[in-house]
This record gives sequence, structure tokens and C-alpha cells, in this order.
Amino acid sequence: MKRIITKLYVYADGGARGNPGPAAIGIVFLDQNKNKIAEYKECMGECTNNQAEYKALIKALELAAGYCRKEIICFTDSELVIRQMSGRYRIINEKLRELFYILKDREKPFEKVIYNHTKRDNLFLQKADKLVNEALNGK
Repeated sequence: MKRIITKLYVYADGGARGNPGPAAIGIVFLDQNKNKIAEYKECMGECTNNQAEYKALIKALELAAGYCRKEIICFTDSELVIRQMSGRYRIINEKLRELFYILKDREKPFEKVIYNHTKRDNLFLQKADKLVNEALNGK
């Protein structure tokens, strides 16, 4: 029997070596009891750090739809992305604006999506960062 997840915690990180340069994403998924249920890593080709951060959240929501359709709580260390998603910062960069709209589209399957900034010392975000580096190192 498949367990029902009513709240999914997502820790997503993206990074590029060189900015722009080779980029990757890392994502950690936790259920409502904060038990890790999955993790994901992928190389994203060439892009900037900010683009990689957006791409990590886009992929996170795409994958999250397979676990939960209720409440998704996303954490990232990118203040820029969080402030743009909340409307506190305008989006001047055209590529980031495009990624913003893709991310907004990926919110549609869920009842609620919340974006939070968290510091890099968060253990789950550190794991997501480790996944980014593993992907970039070909591990």
C-alpha cells in the first residue's frame, strides 16, 4: 500500500562552476515526518548559478508531483530566487524571468507551494549541495 504524503519538504540547490559554466542540481525530499524519501541529482549543461537555482526548484516540483499533491514546502539558499518568487524583487534578467514562469507553471498540481530561504548550514541543504557536486564530478 502506498503511503499518503500530505506535506512534502523539498531542499533544492543548484550551482555552476564558472558562473556561467557547467551546472548541476541536487534535491532532497522529506515526508511530513521529516523522513528522507528520495534524492535527485542531474547535470544541467552550461548556465549561471541563479539559473541553476531556478532549475533545481523546477525539477523539484516536477518530481514532487509523484509524491504529494497537497502542500510543498521548498527550501533553498538563494535569496534572489526566494525574493523574486515572493514578488519582493523584480526580475530584470530575461532568462530568469522565463525560468520564473516555468516554476510558477509547475506549482499548478499542488494545493499550496511555499518557498523559504534557509542558510547553507542546514543539513538537508548541505546534502543537496553535495548532490550538486557529485553530479558535476560525475559520481
